[in-house]
Amino acid sequence: MAETRTFDYENQPQLFGHPVGLYVLFFTELWERFSYYGMRAILVLFLVSETAGDNPGFGWTNSEALVLYGWYTMLVYLASIPGGIIADRYLGQRKTVMLGGALLVAGHGTLALPGVTAFYAGLGLIVLGVGCLKPNISTMVGSLYRPGDDRRDKGFTIFYIGINVGAFLSALIVGYVGENIGWHYGFGLAGIGMLIGQAVYVWGQKYLKGIGDFIGTADSPDNEAFSRPLTNVEKDRMKVMFLSFLLIIVFWGAFEQAGGLMNLYAEQKTNRMLLGFEVPASWFQSVNAFFIITLGTAVANFWYRWKHRGREGSSLFKMAWGVMIMGWGFLFMTAASVQYDETGSAAMYWLVLAYLFHTVGELCASPVALSFITKLAPVKYASFMMGAYFAATGLGNKVAGLVGEYAQSAGELEIFTGIAIFCTVVGLIVLALLKPLKRLTHGAEDITVEDTEVQGGFELADENLRD
Repeated sequence: MAETRTFDYENQPQLFGHPVGLYVLFFTELWERFSYYGMRAILVLFLVSETAGDNPGFGWTNSEALVLYGWYTMLVYLASIPGGIIADRYLGQRKTVMLGGALLVAGHGTLALPGVTAFYAGLGLIVLGVGCLKPNISTMVGSLYRPGDDRRDKGFTIFYIGINVGAFLSALIVGYVGENIGWHYGFGLAGIGMLIGQAVYVWGQKYLKGIGDFIGTADSPDNEAFSRPLTNVEKDRMKVMFLSFLLIIVFWGAFEQAGGLMNLYAEQKTNRMLLGFEVPASWFQSVNAFFIITLGTAVANFWYRWKHRGREGSSLFKMAWGVMIMGWGFLFMTAASVQYDETGSAAMYWLVLAYLFHTVGELCASPVALSFITKLAPVKYASFMMGAYFAATGLGNKVAGLVGEYAQSAGELEIFTGIAIFCTVVGLIVLALLKPLKRLTHGAEDITVEDTEVQGGFELADENLRD
C-alpha cells in the first residue's frame, strides 16, 4: 500500500530560515561523510604501505592502488542507480536511507578487521550502503522546499557544508589514527562515525514526516504521478539533465585526483615539515573541506545576489564556471611539479592553493547540480535521476583513477597541465551552448511558487507548456 502523507510546508518548525528537517539530514550526512572520507583519506596510503613494519599495509604499487581506488569510487556512486530504483519502486527514500545507513555501519565495521577477505567484504558493503543512502538523502533535501523557493539552492549549500564538516574532521582524526596508530583502527573509527549518523537520522524522523515516503508505482491504480506518460516538456528536461551529467563526469574526473594522485603526491613528493612537525599526508584531504566550510555561504550568497541583479544565474552557467575554476587549480600542481623537478621536493602551499581553487569550483558546481536535479526531475523518476547523477559522479571517479594511473608513465607535469586546459575548454563549450541548453529546461528554474503544481516535493511540467 502506498503511503500518501504530504509534507506540511506551512507549519514546519524553522531554524535559521530553513526547515528543521534540513538539519536532521545535515547531521546524518555529516557523519556518513565522516565515515566515507575518513576511509578514503587512508585507503590509498594503506594499500601502498609496506607489508612489514609497525603499521603494515598491502604493499601495492602506486598504479595498483590507483586502479582499485578508481574502481571502488566508481562503484560507490554507480550503486546510486539501484539505490534510487529501490526507493522509487519499493521502499521510498526515507526507508532506503535507513537501509543504507545500516549497511554502512556494517561495512566500516568489517573494514576494521584484518585480512584481505574482510577488506573486500567491507568495501562491498560500503558500496551498497552509499548506493542506498546517497541519492535518496539528497532527494529528500529538495523535497523540503516548495518549487520556486529561492531558499532551495541555499539549503543545498548548507547541506553541502554538513558533508564537508564531516570530511574535514575525518581527514584529521581518522587520517591521524590510521597513519600513526593503525590502519584498521582508522577504519573502525570511521564506522563509529556512521553509527552516530544513523542514530541522528532515527531520532529526527519526526521532522521528516511526509518527506521521502513511498508513493507507489505505475502498478498502483490510484497513483496518477507514476502511471501517466512523460510529457514533451519532461522529456526535454530529462535530456538536459543527461547532458549535464557529461559535465559532472569531467568535473569529478579531474577533482577526484585529490584522493589518488594528489594524495600520493603529498606523501611522496611534498616537503611536509612545518615548525619541526611532519604534517601527515592524509591531513591535506581536509583542506578542501575546510575551505568549503569557510567559503560555502559566501559563494552561495554571491550567486544569490548575482541572479537577483538580473544577471545570468542558471545552474548550467554556474556549473560551467565551476569546472573551469576547478581546472585552474591544477596550474598550481603544474608549478609544484616544476619545483619538484628542480629541487627534489615541492612546497605544501602549492597543494593548498590547488585545493582552494578546487573548492571554489566545487561550490559553484556540485551543490548547484544537486539542486538542478530536484528542479527538473519528473516525480516518477525523482530518485532514479538523482541516482543517475551520482552514477555520473562514479564514472568521473573512474576516469580520475585512469588519469592517475596514466600519470605514472606520462608524467605528473603533463597530466596536471592537461587537466587545466581540458576543463577550461569544456567550460567554454558549455557557455557557448548555454541558450539552447536552457531552452530544454522550459523555464524550470524560473517557476515561482504561485504558478507551480506541487507533488511529492518536485515540480511537474508547467501546465501551460504541456503538449
